[in-house]
Amino acid sequence: MDVRRPALAALLGAGVLGLLGGAAAGGRGLLDRQAATARTLIGKPLGEQALAADRTWRKKRGDRLELVVLGDSIAAGLGAERPRDTLGARLARKLAKRTGRAVRLRTAAVVGSESSALAAQLAALPAAYRPDLAVVVVGGNDVTHRVPVATSVAHLVACVAELQRRGAHVVVGTCPDLGVLRPVPQPLRTLAGRASRQLALAQARAVLPLGASVVSLSDAVGDHFRRDPDLMFSLDGFHPSSLGYRHAARALLPRLVDAVTGTGQLPLTTTS
Repeated sequence: MDVRRPALAALLGAGVLGLLGGAAAGGRGLLDRQAATARTLIGKPLGEQALAADRTWRKKRGDRLELVVLGDSIAAGLGAERPRDTLGARLARKLAKRTGRAVRLRTAAVVGSESSALAAQLAALPAAYRPDLAVVVVGGNDVTHRVPVATSVAHLVACVAELQRRGAHVVVGTCPDLGVLRPVPQPLRTLAGRASRQLALAQARAVLPLGASVVSLSDAVGDHFRRDPDLMFSLDGFHPSSLGYRHAARALLPRLVDAVTGTGQLPLTTTS
């Protein structure tokens, strides 16, 4: 759920329109008009920079865990009202509480990233950096920019493999369901939702055999966003609010705790 260009230009411009393939010119005209209307209504109130939240939580506890978060604007926490409300900060804080250990958060995620940007995010980490845990949330921009599923998944697989080579247990939050975005008019919303769910399923199928843990964000938190969009979305109606990030963190946290406590992986069944 990222916006790289003003408003929802990526999603509402050429991006999802391309999903229509051989749609008639009249249908394309309708979608163009819907796109223009949505762009005007939404604007770009959050900017393109998430709040800086990197720090060590409960540092006096010692036996520090290293947590790195990679991916797009959801991973970066765009839309959170306070640094402590970002996805990474919520995970680090709760992980420290649940495990009794200090947790140092490093956010490598960049607003606007597609899966292809994961390699650059990894390259930006110090060569000697060895995270204990890694969370990857990415995919929304791949959908809006019509990146082929196979290409998107290949970038994710390479990222997971590199993180594992560095010694991290990896938790992948699959592509959120873009069909919950109320500002996106129909039929664009349906098309985006279908494409995002297909990518999420492909992501899960690709990384589970590698030993990564998988959380279907669509299954875990999608209903919250459908029922209470005014509370779950930030003021742009597109990125999660602080409450939205709380629910996302709750869904991801058990996989991190499992990895630390040694109770093993509990992959979440994903659906199409």
